[in-house]
Amino acid sequence: MAKPAKLRMGMVGGGEGAFIGAVHRTAAELDGDVELVCGAFSSDAAKSRRSGERLYGLPAERSYADYAAMFREERRLDATECMQFVVIATPNHVHFPVAKAALASGFHVMCDKPVTRDLREALELADLVKETGLLFGLTHNYTGYPMIKEARHLITSGQLGDVRRVICEYLQGWLATNLEENKQAEWRTDPERAGAAGCFGDIGTHGENLVEYVTGLKITALCADLTSFVPGRKLDDDGNVLLRFEGGAKGVLFASQIAVGEENGLKLRVYGEKAGLEWSQMEPNSLIVRWPDRPIEVRRTGGSGLSSPALEATRLPAGHPEGYLEAFANLYRNFASCLRARLAGTEVHETDMDFPLIEDGVRGMQFIDSVVASSNAGGSWMSLPTAQGEA
Repeated sequence: MAKPAKLRMGMVGGGEGAFIGAVHRTAAELDGDVELVCGAFSSDAAKSRRSGERLYGLPAERSYADYAAMFREERRLDATECMQFVVIATPNHVHFPVAKAALASGFHVMCDKPVTRDLREALELADLVKETGLLFGLTHNYTGYPMIKEARHLITSGQLGDVRRVICEYLQGWLATNLEENKQAEWRTDPERAGAAGCFGDIGTHGENLVEYVTGLKITALCADLTSFVPGRKLDDDGNVLLRFEGGAKGVLFASQIAVGEENGLKLRVYGEKAGLEWSQMEPNSLIVRWPDRPIEVRRTGGSGLSSPALEATRLPAGHPEGYLEAFANLYRNFASCLRARLAGTEVHETDMDFPLIEDGVRGMQFIDSVVASSNAGGSWMSLPTAQGEA
């Protein structure tokens, strides 16, 4: 049987000096099922073409001056040549106009997080995704780790009992000093481009997405305290949030980008009636499970006795470290599988889509809005919508 042709991917953003563009491309192509065929890699036309040639080996005619030109010209190509979906790897303020134009042009979308700059844009985008029926994925990549799948399975299968307490932390130290002239720091600390939150828009939303994904519980209310420690910084660089969940569970989510010496310290702990679990992104191949009446377990990626979801997300034999890129690639593999089914005329249900969806993007924006509003109100408790479409 002939091997099916690779799915054709375009990219907006990810040009010279951008960290995440290469990550998206590497992750998407890791399984040999996707190839980058075009892009608008920078708002500077010359830089876009140079990036396409030097970074991605693309011909000049497939490295476009802007995303509007790319969508227009790609639609004119033969159906066997044009891109089939686009990756959005830009600062936050560009996500919405690019995604909106892509969907209007008939292209499926994989977008970096947070989904938009504000909640109004996210809700409008959700309506457009529903209207077009096109696939829309969001790269909350930490949900792709095998041991996160195992943690979710332990909770959803009832092995932890009812969840009582959740603790999530995400500590970085790279913005402990004024780095606003740095390209990556500049836009993340600018309200016009990043949105209403800095640290909590950039990494706090990862924590929100992770705790809801793993526990299967929605956050119903929160109480937040955000701080901008670096003088002159316009957005938060540190914060603490108390959480209330469906079913009565309580929790805390704290995030910082001024925690000196910290690298990428995302950690999750969940405690139920029967057991507790702990996972760290710095040691992603281990999941610690604590029981009241037996020794502590350390479950390992690729090890025996793991759940089907964890094994399906595992790529190498046990003992071979898997990490950030592989977790990222798991999202792309699942997205590509659903896209292939769609293109073949097979109905794809939401339960088949094991990657973050537009609903998760809206959820993230609702979280950001509530966190900022609570902090601005002196730490007042704020309700968080639990149904799609609530504002």
